[in-house]
Amino acid sequence: MEAGLSLVIVIALIIIAYIGSLLELYTLFGIVIPYVGFLVFIFGLLYRIISYAKVPQPFKIPTTCGQQKSLPWIKHSRLESPFTTWEVVLRMFFEIFFFRSLFRNLRAELQGRRLVYGSAKWLWLGAILFHFSFLIIMLRHIRLFTNPVPSFIVTLDYIDSFFHLGIPPIYITDLLILAGLVFLLLRRLIDPKVNYISYGSDYFPLFLILGIVLSGVLMRYIFKVDVYAVKQLTLGLATFNPSIPKAPIRSIFYIHLFLVSVLAAYFPFSKLVHMVGIFFSPTRNMANNNRAVRHVNPWDYPVKHYTYYEYQQKFRDKMEEAGISIDEEVEPEKEHEWYSLYIPGKEPPHLRK
Repeated sequence: MEAGLSLVIVIALIIIAYIGSLLELYTLFGIVIPYVGFLVFIFGLLYRIISYAKVPQPFKIPTTCGQQKSLPWIKHSRLESPFTTWEVVLRMFFEIFFFRSLFRNLRAELQGRRLVYGSAKWLWLGAILFHFSFLIIMLRHIRLFTNPVPSFIVTLDYIDSFFHLGIPPIYITDLLILAGLVFLLLRRLIDPKVNYISYGSDYFPLFLILGIVLSGVLMRYIFKVDVYAVKQLTLGLATFNPSIPKAPIRSIFYIHLFLVSVLAAYFPFSKLVHMVGIFFSPTRNMANNNRAVRHVNPWDYPVKHYTYYEYQQKFRDKMEEAGISIDEEVEPEKEHEWYSLYIPGKEPPHLRK
C-alpha cells in the first residue's frame, strides 16, 4: 500500500511536468520551480542544521563496540571506542565515506528454535553503489553550470565513460546507480522484515530518485535533447540571469528538471537529511572518555534536595496521620559530600588521616 501510493505520486509528478511542457509553460517549469526548489532546499537545510545544533547533549552516549581506553597495558580500540577528538574524526571519516558500521551489519534468522546470526554485506554494497554513483553524477553535472568546464570535471567524465561502450559512451555510474536503487527498492519490497517497518517516507524518495535517474538515462541515450540549449538554460539559472532558449527542448528534460526540483525541496524534511544529521549525532560525534573527562549536562539546573530528616520534618503531620513511623534521629550537622571519582590525595575530610 505504502509503496503503491508513493509510486502513484511520482507518476503524477511526471504527468504534471509532461502536461506543463505540452502547454509550453517553460518559464514555470524551467525557471520558477527550479528556483523555488533550490530556495526551499537551502533554507530548509539551514533550519535543520540550526535546530540540530541547538539540541543539548545531556548524556555521554557514544555507540561503541570495542575496548574502552582504561589501563595503559590494555590496548583499546581507537575507531570502535574513540578516546580523543582525532580518533572521533577518524571514526566519522570512515563512517561517512565507507559506511563502516553498515559493513559490520549482521542478519538474524530463526532456524527452528535457534537464532542464527550471519553476515549481511549486500546492504552495504548496495548503499555504496548508490551513494558514490549519485555523488559522481552530481559532480559530472557541474559541467552544465560552468563555462569553461573545470579540468577535474573533464577528467572525471572521461574516467566514468572509460570503456566507451556505444555512442554516446555509456557512463559506468549510470549502470551502478540503477543497480543500487533496484537493490534497495527490492529489499524493501521482498524482505518481509524490512517491508514491515517501511513507510511511504522510505519508498517515495527511492521512486523519486529512480524517476530522476531513468529520465536522465532516457534523455542521454534514447530521447536526445539539444545539449547547447540545455546548457544555455542551466548557465542562466546559475548566474541568476535565467532565460528560456529559443531552441526547443524536449519534454523529457522538463520532467527531469521538475523531479530534481521536487527532490531538492523534499530533501530537508525527509529521512534523506541524515546526510547532515550524522554530524550532530551524539552516538557518533562524542569521544568515549567517561572515565577521564566529566561530561556536564547542559540541561542541569539547581535543584533543592531534601535529606530524609528534612523530608520527615516537612511531612511529619501527614506521616503520623498515615501511621508511618518517624525516625527520631537528630539533624545531621553537615551533609556528606559525594564524589563521583576517588582521587588519591583528595579524599573527603572525614577519611583523611
